[in-house]
Amino acid sequence: MLILKKFQFIIRKAHTVLWKSMANDYNQSPKEVIMTLTVNRLPKKFYPDPTRVIARFYMPGHKDRANTIIKRVLDLSKQEVDLAFNQVLKDFSKRHRNISKIFEDNYDRLYDVLEPNFHVSPDSLSLERKLLIGSYFTSEYAIEAAAFFNPSIVADPDQGNLEEGQKRVIVSFRAIGEGHISSIVFRSGVITRNNELVFASAGQFVDLPEALKRHVYDKEQFLQKLHEMDIHKNIIESIMDKLGDKFIYRELQESIAASIENIELSYSKRMVIDSINWLASSHYEISFSLDTAISERVIFPVSAHERNGIEDARFVKFMDDDGSITYFATYTAYNGYSILPKCLKTKDFYHFQVFPIHGKYTQNKNLAFFPRKIKGQYAMISRHDGVNNYLMFSDDIHVWHDAQKIQEPKYPWEFIQLGNCGSPMETAKGWLMLTHGVGPMRRYSLGAVLLDLEDPSQIIGQLREPLLMANAEEREGYVPNVVYSCGAIIHNDMLIIPYGMSDSASGFASVSVDDLLAKLLNG
Repeated sequence: MLILKKFQFIIRKAHTVLWKSMANDYNQSPKEVIMTLTVNRLPKKFYPDPTRVIARFYMPGHKDRANTIIKRVLDLSKQEVDLAFNQVLKDFSKRHRNISKIFEDNYDRLYDVLEPNFHVSPDSLSLERKLLIGSYFTSEYAIEAAAFFNPSIVADPDQGNLEEGQKRVIVSFRAIGEGHISSIVFRSGVITRNNELVFASAGQFVDLPEALKRHVYDKEQFLQKLHEMDIHKNIIESIMDKLGDKFIYRELQESIAASIENIELSYSKRMVIDSINWLASSHYEISFSLDTAISERVIFPVSAHERNGIEDARFVKFMDDDGSITYFATYTAYNGYSILPKCLKTKDFYHFQVFPIHGKYTQNKNLAFFPRKIKGQYAMISRHDGVNNYLMFSDDIHVWHDAQKIQEPKYPWEFIQLGNCGSPMETAKGWLMLTHGVGPMRRYSLGAVLLDLEDPSQIIGQLREPLLMANAEEREGYVPNVVYSCGAIIHNDMLIIPYGMSDSASGFASVSVDDLLAKLLNG
């Protein structure tokens, strides 16, 4: 009994010490103090919004059902077509920019269904009938209806027409709608000279980009990526042997068709071909109309091979050795059973190149580029084992083969796993990297480390306690007790941190860079 009481006393004492250090994190005050470090929660919040909708292609059932729908429209009189189509325009034209163009594009996707089954020349149909058919194969999707979280923030390429001390920024978010499909959306804002955040109102429409497959594939890299994805079947050799050392998407599709023409495909071989197509379709370009505002652009899964979405984009403003600026964003593509690490590349946020990232040490989530080369090489933080932070260098931004472990869980609030919260930020004292740690009750907290400028494999400072934890308001959500960021920014000597709140909504916090660096270096 004495031993039991002594044990209970120790547990109570440990519990008291722990909660004294965390007490401020459950205070709903807009300010919280972690020892001598003050983190300010900013008033701006973003919540899910079901009014933000896109119009996307919709196939209601199998081909037979599509045929039935098309036949019903073909059987309508001209007067019935005009009446039905005018009603569709009345109901939806104010919700989408150029809805008739969307209907026309979706009608064109049905060409292979229409001609062989109905012996109807598309040229013989009126424009109204074509568009009405297209409307039956279109549906609205509320991209931000379920969640709006895991943001990152970068300086806008356009810094014109600002007052001294201001900075225009672009904040990206992971948006989730029906079926838990993730996409990337944006908002534009300005950080004032007083480090307040002022955001522009979201545009009236939400637009999808035009997707183009223009990539030239390298056979050796393509085969290596299939190996990393653990895809092994003899049919791969049959397909790839017909291709040159470099090939394009059309040539790959022709080789696949020739390879399977006279064989019966087993389930496993179908899965291999599906994986080959998934990898091939992961290289593409997208372009948004120049008349769209940044808040009207959504990067939505382009193909069925990304059907479960694109997750947690970590944007970084990258300066090359010649001073040129490119924006990169690592993200995770998910098709329901496999993930694929990928990258977005843009100069202007209108035109994007999309490509996978190769290398066995990239085969997990949590990839973040450094904002410049280090000693002539690209640098990236990874967490390929799902637990620890690694540093990687490469001469080629597409391929990463070596990794060095630089950080493992050290404190109780990160014992389960840790990872980065966006790209490291350069300061005079070192590379400032925000981290996330997972502790008891699967609570996610934000931390910070300082890496040596010349040798970022060396940690020269680390917070012993979390920088930010979910407070009473933030801890309730789709995934409780989580704060998570995909990238912060330094402005006017303040660190501005956008963060997701329990995988549901997003908020912002700020902390003095000087105070944070002092805490990191001096404890």
